[in-house]
Amino acid sequence: MTQQSSMIDWNLAVKIGSRVAGEGPEVTAAEADEAVRQLREGANRSTGLVRDFTGLAAAERTAPVLVVDRAGWVEANAQSFEQIISPIVGKLTDKKTPGAIGRAIGSRVTGTEVGMMLGFMGSRVLGQFDPFHPTAGRLLLVAPNVVHTERELEVDSDDFRLWVCLHEETHRVQFTAVPWMREHLYAQIQALADTVEVEKTLEEGIKRLTGSIKGEGSLLDAVSSPEQREIIDRVTGVMSLLEGHADVVMDGVGPEVIPSVRKIRRKFNQRRKGVGTLDRILRRLLGMEAKMAQYRDGAVFVRAAVDKGGMDGFNAVWAGPENLPSKAEIEDPDLWLARVHG
Repeated sequence: MTQQSSMIDWNLAVKIGSRVAGEGPEVTAAEADEAVRQLREGANRSTGLVRDFTGLAAAERTAPVLVVDRAGWVEANAQSFEQIISPIVGKLTDKKTPGAIGRAIGSRVTGTEVGMMLGFMGSRVLGQFDPFHPTAGRLLLVAPNVVHTERELEVDSDDFRLWVCLHEETHRVQFTAVPWMREHLYAQIQALADTVEVEKTLEEGIKRLTGSIKGEGSLLDAVSSPEQREIIDRVTGVMSLLEGHADVVMDGVGPEVIPSVRKIRRKFNQRRKGVGTLDRILRRLLGMEAKMAQYRDGAVFVRAAVDKGGMDGFNAVWAGPENLPSKAEIEDPDLWLARVHG
């Protein structure tokens, strides 16, 4: 890990995140090898399945597939997180804020907070396509979490592993078959950085943190001005589209190649609700409740657009940034259909 600035100790974040995430379920060497093999094969098999279902053509193996443990996921996401927030970190560094504000964003404090967040998420996430990694991105599959979840849900391991791969491969296709998507998202992050006002953001964040803990929004809400909220709403619309599309694909492809897909979906939806009080509090603080809504609302939008316009009609969404749905259009697909298709 690099030390881009003294504001975040990334090495400390990785160390703490790996410790918080833990190692995962106990498995034999043979079980671990089999899980890795099946996930790699599932990712490769999913490429053609996703292409045939969506009509989106992405070259095979344009991004590496990495089957990782929890610590590997934490390290990979610390690298990505560092790159994603670099515009904001750069602006904060340029401000050269002194005194109490400087201490409040001290590198070890911030590194600890980032590490705790990564550790919590690293113990739960099944897979991820990282579009911001250099070149064409990379697809991460977290083997211990896949094994833990399939055991917890008591579902067929062969079916579940392919199901997870279908979801993540869809994300790879979204970013490699739609080459402008990566730069569009990164531009939104840069726009968010341009709105950052250090003193105001920290002051407002401190005042509203108590409200976040009580459930009045997430930590993200606690540091967003009206201008920032507009940008975040645009990003929310895009992410809802991407997540909902992946959900529709994994369920649409599923019946032909995954016999138990309906059982998996039913049990998995229950898991997304969180399993305990602490889990639900952490999800709320990290904005993960909003993430769950993205899956749900995005899938409703995609299904409605496909039902009314066919797959070709829906695929107009990938023509350019101007065709992406807004947050309001995600919630009312007819608005998007009227705007794009007249």
